Amino acid sequence: MAPGAPALRGFAAHNKLALAALAVLFLVSCKEQVAIEPPGDAPVFTVRFDKSLSEQAQDGRLLLMLSSHDEKEPRFLVGVSADSQLIFGRNVEGWKPGEAVAVDQSAIGFPLADLSQLPAGDYYAQALLNRYKDFHLANGKVVSLPPDRGEGQQWNRKPGNFYSKPVKLSISAQGPQSFSLVLDQVIPDIVPPEDTEFVKHVRMRSEMLSEFWGEDVYLGAHVLLPKGFEEHPEARYPLMIFHGHFPDDFGGFRTEPPDPGLEPDFSARFGVHGYNIIQQQEAYDFYQKWVSDDFPRFIVIEIQHPTPYYDDSYAVNSASQGPYGDALTYELIPFIEEKFRGIGEGWSRFTYGGSTGGWEAMAVQVFYPDEYNGAFIACPDPIDFRAYMTINIYEDRNAYWYDSEYRKMPRPAHRDYLGHVHASQYEYNRLEAVLGDKSRSGQQYDIWEATYSPMGDDGYPVRLWDKESGEINHEVAEYWRENYDLRHILERDWATLGPRLEGKLHIYTGDMDNYYLNNAVYLAEEFLEQTSEPHYGGVVDYGDRAEHCWNGDHENPNHISRLRYNTMYLPRILERIEKKAPEGADLTSWRY
Repeated sequence: MAPGAPALRGFAAHNKLALAALAVLFLVSCKEQVAIEPPGDAPVFTVRFDKSLSEQAQDGRLLLMLSSHDEKEPRFLVGVSADSQLIFGRNVEGWKPGEAVAVDQSAIGFPLADLSQLPAGDYYAQALLNRYKDFHLANGKVVSLPPDRGEGQQWNRKPGNFYSKPVKLSISAQGPQSFSLVLDQVIPDIVPPEDTEFVKHVRMRSEMLSEFWGEDVYLGAHVLLPKGFEEHPEARYPLMIFHGHFPDDFGGFRTEPPDPGLEPDFSARFGVHGYNIIQQQEAYDFYQKWVSDDFPRFIVIEIQHPTPYYDDSYAVNSASQGPYGDALTYELIPFIEEKFRGIGEGWSRFTYGGSTGGWEAMAVQVFYPDEYNGAFIACPDPIDFRAYMTINIYEDRNAYWYDSEYRKMPRPAHRDYLGHVHASQYEYNRLEAVLGDKSRSGQQYDIWEATYSPMGDDGYPVRLWDKESGEINHEVAEYWRENYDLRHILERDWATLGPRLEGKLHIYTGDMDNYYLNNAVYLAEEFLEQTSEPHYGGVVDYGDRAEHCWNGDHENPNHISRLRYNTMYLPRILERIEKKAPEGADLTSWRY
């Protein structure tokens, strides 16, 4: 999860009061309660791909999207909000050009369970193939996964994916119907960003990850250089590492005022008109601070570490994704520090981020306690799995339904600041199941499994729970506890970790976080506040009625403070540098 991430990429907040979403849950899960009148026979969609796209057989996930309107292409209208349009999915293997593949009643769907539930009416139809490739892992396993193509694992925007143009059709209630779709379009490659005076882009081959994946794997970063970098070759700089989802370029930095002709837009998430203009102004304001005479000079990086499972690796070592924690800490960061004259010592490095980035900032500080001098952790993904959103993975039996002998109460997954529920745990997971099996959806719950779970005999992550029923595998939960439950690891290892983390953990969350992430923070705070020898000496702070992703700013609304990550923690960072730098450390060359 991350501030500003699009829907399905870290659970961006939906600010529509869509209580109807709970009704959709029952349409999907309890067919006997379906209120619509389906046609007598389910339609069948036959799909081919044109040989002009490829003469090679294809593996992947074939997706069929149906929309009741054409405001956008159907591939851009799928989500968990109440206005989500329809999607159905199935695997294909060895699919040859020109060969017909059927998407029929056997394909699972969302929000409708399958095509037999499709009501009669007019639709815009589109098909897309999320293409897979085989990875021959160093342990001998072979897994078929969607490779990253520079877009951050977005199936509907991934370069190289085949798709069809939307076509309008009518579904009749009279008898079976068959429709034909042809994939004759391909999503083009992404043009990489160009270097500027202040922003540079780096890419390096990781030896560790290349060995794990059995092929070349690259890590990247967008690097923001300080004013006077070229004029002060003697200077060496502290390093600020911003964690989050896949960044296509360095965000929130702009050397020009807002575009005068920019048409104001509306942010549904924040309920703010002209948010695009606000963003440009904030980015320009940051630039003006960055080049001001009294601003401290340091380097900021936004890292790129997508995997075949998600838009980033979660910055830790894992069984199914490989040693990303070690690769980032011991390969990429030293590479950047050497190239751009970083100080290159733990006391001079700081991590920060929100949501996914908040969890990552905390995780790397905990797992590499001497390599970083502070983590500023905003609205983190669950840091205590007793509050895995609204699920206790150790004690609850089912992830989708509250434990009850007679009632079937869905566990909520998304709310607004007043507590209105917009989507359930089942709905998020059902959509993921449509987008891909074996943790291959590229979405939130699947990346948690790809990161936290052991690898199964088939080479894929072991499920924490059954994707259809929600029944929790408590053996897997115990593996999660011992390896990735950050609160548990802190408590278990405080005798050795405590002295190395004193004063380094700063945690912020809204008390009405959309994804209930504050619940895990409460549990972590209970432990941290009672620590001794040493006391943790950090910060845990809450925003009153603040939604995802509040980051510690009590003065400004969230839609403003989320744009100020690169400056808001500086006072504490400078204080820690002065307090923790070893004798003789360079505290002056970067303060020109």
